[in-house]
Amino acid sequence: MLNKIINSLENIIPVEETQAHCDIPCKIYDPAPAQLATLSLIRMVDLIEEFQDKEKTIGWHNKMNRFISEKERQGFIVKEEIRIIWGDFFKAPQFEKYPELHELSHSIMMLASKSKQEVDKQASLDLLAKVNRFAEIFWDLKGIKTKKAVCPYPPAQEVVYPVL
Repeated sequence: MLNKIINSLENIIPVEETQAHCDIPCKIYDPAPAQLATLSLIRMVDLIEEFQDKEKTIGWHNKMNRFISEKERQGFIVKEEIRIIWGDFFKAPQFEKYPELHELSHSIMMLASKSKQEVDKQASLDLLAKVNRFAEIFWDLKGIKTKKAVCPYPPAQEVVYPVL
């Protein structure tokens, strides 16, 4: 009954769906989703390159479309996660300590776009280097030391981890 009333009201007064992270002060920020998305983007580039010489069947087209779609989605996630931390977490004192933050964030956005637009392994590796630098700065500002280690899954690239 209540559901019918709400649905009727939505027909009269349309309600636009909203999403947020984190316009309320939850203080939950972490560069890990951007790092994982970058690794996934690199993995999709690897799969696309491995798969491109196979016979072009319906199954091939299906897989290739899925790889490309996922590469695009992961590039979007990188940009979204970095934008959130850059826009909501970093403040004047952090920009003073790390004046490279604006340029670093912008270069991540540009490399993520390039990685979405093209199948360019070097661009995706460059993106990972920038996202890792972003993570180093983030954790330093939180007073947490970091270490670099190769991730334990494909694409087996070096990633910055907090030492907790």
